Amino acid sequence: MSMTNKRRAAIAFASLVVESLCFSSPRPTLSTYPLAVHDNLPYRSSVLSVSQSPSSIAPTLKDDDDDDNPDWWKDFELNDAELPSSVLPDFPILTTTSFDADGRLIKDGSAGRRLVYLDSAATSQKPTAVTDALTAYYQKYNSNVHRGAHALSREATSLYEQARDKIAAFVNAYSRNEIVFTRGATEAINLVAASLSCPASLCKENSWMRLEQGDEIIITEAEHHSNIVPWQLAALKTGAILKYLPVRHDGQFDLDAFRDLLSTNTKFISLQHVSNVMGTINPISDIVQLVRAHASPDAKIMLDACQSVPHSIVDVQTLDVDFLAASGHKMCGPTGIGFLWARESILNSMAPYMGGGEMIDEVHMTHSTYASAPARFEAGTPPIAQAVGLGSAVDYLSAIGMERIHDYELELGRYLHRRLGQVPGVTVLGPPVGVDRAALCAFVCDGVHPSDLSTFLDGEGVAIRAGHHCCQPLHRALGYSHSARASLYFYNTKEDVDHFIKALEETLNFFRSLERGQKAKETEDDGFVPLF
Repeated sequence: MSMTNKRRAAIAFASLVVESLCFSSPRPTLSTYPLAVHDNLPYRSSVLSVSQSPSSIAPTLKDDDDDDNPDWWKDFELNDAELPSSVLPDFPILTTTSFDADGRLIKDGSAGRRLVYLDSAATSQKPTAVTDALTAYYQKYNSNVHRGAHALSREATSLYEQARDKIAAFVNAYSRNEIVFTRGATEAINLVAASLSCPASLCKENSWMRLEQGDEIIITEAEHHSNIVPWQLAALKTGAILKYLPVRHDGQFDLDAFRDLLSTNTKFISLQHVSNVMGTINPISDIVQLVRAHASPDAKIMLDACQSVPHSIVDVQTLDVDFLAASGHKMCGPTGIGFLWARESILNSMAPYMGGGEMIDEVHMTHSTYASAPARFEAGTPPIAQAVGLGSAVDYLSAIGMERIHDYELELGRYLHRRLGQVPGVTVLGPPVGVDRAALCAFVCDGVHPSDLSTFLDGEGVAIRAGHHCCQPLHRALGYSHSARASLYFYNTKEDVDHFIKALEETLNFFRSLERGQKAKETEDDGFVPLF
């Protein structure tokens, strides 16, 4: 394996660590923060099968591509391989970013190791259509919205509200008034949780919705922290009871256990549409039916749709939920923008989240009255440029077609999952091959901490995520403290996956060679007889 200077330095350092600690017991780990495995759990995630299901695998991934042929992937072809090649020119960062022999970014335009970006579940890259829209807004239309009669203000307001219309159409909202701009999905979820936790006297006076003592909130153990902590706070403020659905080792949603959690006291359910760690696509239709049949008649359902809206057709009318949160930066939009969708009648029965300009009807020294949705929840100067950029991102995705994006990612994701599952010593978290899942794979490797792995892959130009991905309870339930994650988007190629797998195999082989060297050193030491 060819070694860069950066890798040589890393190897030398790791070798020194191993050599200096070879006499200690127990055997040392190369990472300061070793991968924790909890052996007292009722189950452990295992290496996934690579058997295929004919009904769920795309035509190019056939049963005869079996594991007996280790080179099956060389002849594999994607159905829509022209999609990424047609859009890559729109993402300069993906076509111009390169690294030198030390793994540092090259900024002078000279050639080097290309970037393989596999971290779109954390944030997507932005097409020039979006960055151009941001630049155009600031250079041509910059003004505050809703607050001026002059031409610039009118134009800025028009662009801002057009973005709302685009998002409403994108998720098939009943009305444009159901789209509330937020700083992101985290704020959208906090908005709902805080509104439902407003002081009891204020809610009663205005007939606003509120969680009460004894009401039940249900979440799942697989949730992102932003869909756990707000509900913990809401329960503390209101006396509501927070319940959670345990995660299954295969990542699949346990409908029977969920049914057992429901009662007539269940007032709110909040869960991911798609898991950002396991890639699980939750059965929302079945979940909604159970809630409507067995929970309180006025129970509300909220979806964290951060990992679904960017990748597939999401229709809020078909989903039949009450709230949906999404972030702009994961769907080719700018950072600092997201949205909350909720039925207009529900929004207008909720307490304001923040006080200030724009969200009011009238303000007196003794009291205030409040605007209807969405203005009620958009206090102060909103993220105008970011909303305009998000509107452009919606235009961009719509022009490609969300069905096309979904189909391409489904096939590429299966390819990633199968190749990753065939790497010795790798455990892929979540549903097995043959089950439809999002185009991401979180995984752990025997004897290598995810942070060490990510660092070495970065030296090869491969960008993946390492950590708990804001899902500590999920990792704890599966028996791991951290994992690595490779996540795809429509601009990724088969070659990206192949480059990643090659770099991963080389990195794992390197760590195993260190381990073998350490064991050999320990054997030599066991036979050493001191002279005195």
